Amino acid sequence: MFTLYKKEFFAFLNSLIGYIAIVVFLLINGLFLWVFPMGFNIVDYGYASLDNLFMISPFVFLFLIPAITMRSFADEKRGGTIEMLLTKPLTDMQIIMSKYLAGVSLVIFSLLPTLIYAVSVYLLGLPKGNMDLGGMWGSYIGLLFLASAFVAIGIFVSSITDNQIVAFMLALIISGFAYIGFGFVASLSLFGKAGLLIMSLGIEAHYASMSRGVIDTRDVIYFLSLIGIFILLTKTSLESRKWEKQEKSKTTAE
Repeated sequence: MFTLYKKEFFAFLNSLIGYIAIVVFLLINGLFLWVFPMGFNIVDYGYASLDNLFMISPFVFLFLIPAITMRSFADEKRGGTIEMLLTKPLTDMQIIMSKYLAGVSLVIFSLLPTLIYAVSVYLLGLPKGNMDLGGMWGSYIGLLFLASAFVAIGIFVSSITDNQIVAFMLALIISGFAYIGFGFVASLSLFGKAGLLIMSLGIEAHYASMSRGVIDTRDVIYFLSLIGIFILLTKTSLESRKWEKQEKSKTTAE
């Protein structure tokens, strides 16, 4: 499993997609936080805070993570190597977790350079260090959970199609709805008091809760459950492929 994980991780770094994803993530955040004279600019904002980074990053990840995960299984199917992969002495779950952890590792790899932003804001504070460190680290943890959920969604979508573009679009739509869709539905007067319950089903509510610097076990359980659901769906998708193959074999034999 570790060998497959390394293969998947370095496959990202040996391809343009991995580097493009990292560079685009850092470039977009850097431009909005330090260059563009908009409401997200840290210098213009006037406060020693990285809140704007954690407002922008989920929307950047909405596009970049599907781009990273779209080839996970779709490329294996299109190239015909999925059958060879499934015959290796690995369980379906080990194969899935190898690809999933490789995607999460790339996300962490892209987040590490943003610590430079944290150090910069820390030094720019008056007095130096006048920033909410608890809120910042809580936001980083929340962003990592959010990105991990997007990776799980992307891996699942990639397992149900052999077209990378379709995998990208579906992952973008599902991740987008999981993040902001429930909040939009909850805002409709149609649901009344049930709106709060509907909002709690979305990622945004739990991400915002973690961004306050308090790691609530309910938020952690939510993210772990969401990730677990999509990993199990991916496992079911791979198993269904085996069932289809067995059925075809029986039909051919008859």
